Amino acid sequence: MIRRGEAFIVGIGATEFSTCSQRSELQLTLEATRAALADANLSVDAIDALVTYQNDSSDPLRLAYALGLDEVRFFAQTSYGGGGACATLQQAALAVQSGSAEAVVVYRGLNGRSKTRYGQPTTDSPAAYFPYSAPQGLLVPGHRFALAVHRYMHEYGLRNEDFAPISVAARGYAATNPSACFYQRPITIEDHQSSAWVAEPVLRVLDCCLETDGAVACIVTGGELARSLADRPVRILASSCGLVGEPEIASDFYRPVIGRLPESAIVAKNLWKQSGLSPDEIDVAILYDHFSPYVILQLEAFSFCKPGEGAHFVADGQISREGSLPVNPNGGQLGEGYVHGLNGVCEAVRQIRGGAANQIPDVEHVLVTGGPGLPSSGVILSAD
Repeated sequence: MIRRGEAFIVGIGATEFSTCSQRSELQLTLEATRAALADANLSVDAIDALVTYQNDSSDPLRLAYALGLDEVRFFAQTSYGGGGACATLQQAALAVQSGSAEAVVVYRGLNGRSKTRYGQPTTDSPAAYFPYSAPQGLLVPGHRFALAVHRYMHEYGLRNEDFAPISVAARGYAATNPSACFYQRPITIEDHQSSAWVAEPVLRVLDCCLETDGAVACIVTGGELARSLADRPVRILASSCGLVGEPEIASDFYRPVIGRLPESAIVAKNLWKQSGLSPDEIDVAILYDHFSPYVILQLEAFSFCKPGEGAHFVADGQISREGSLPVNPNGGQLGEGYVHGLNGVCEAVRQIRGGAANQIPDVEHVLVTGGPGLPSSGVILSAD
């Protein structure tokens, strides 16, 4: 549990988001880290801890060497890809609260278009189900994630067009965000419905997140240092991970109720308890949008609406600028860029500081989630 709010984000940095960075992932990470240090008005010598994702090619040892750090007192890597996105902040917060570190770099660097390409088919996987599912055509994440959504669609009588407003809203936000891949490129419902199927009848191309080159970093410190560095440090008010004992990841084959997000429900319960907030006190939500239907499923898991009502919540415009809960005003991973969700943390910080491209008025509390549909995580950030 995050106690007394004694962990703060004091600096954020990012590279451009592109389809061909022409730099190594380590170089991208260095650029983002240096930008975050400059934003925090902190020297590199002050850094004594590094936290990233388990599947980041620039592990703490490589980044420490590249930065010229002489003494790193804490390092960690979180599992489950985007599911552990907010767990990185939790690790950093716990490190500074315990006295294990004073200033932590949380980072993710990814050539996700020119190199890794998570959306490409694979013929090899360690998952136990893969030899059975691959011959049936389940070769990419979209295929596997679509299974749970298909069940949800069946339960509530939804069609793919019910997901279109999510993608349209994300690309609308991105169109007015100069940092977004889809800057000045909004889409319509008709564009969504004419895009190619990825997993019929569930996902179209415009339901799927981007493949992006880029890097993001943020600096986490304790309260005393944070207030000496920043005019408005952003408090890590609450954090949680969520894991249930299912035998597979991102497949949902063994869940008692397939079309639900039990890991996200665990995260939600803990965040509301730790923060003392209720869903109606969240001003902006940064919901992990690897696939558009999972925005609906998260709205329900975090109790912004009741089960089965997420599509109506979206259709009524509640996730828009003027709605009751603006969602992903940077454009999210559907519109700004895909860096395993850490760019959403930066957007949350900007919204609280008051300097976002699509600034929502009077933001005090922002929910950020990690990837749903697998072991997940989440944080609530707030003004100090």
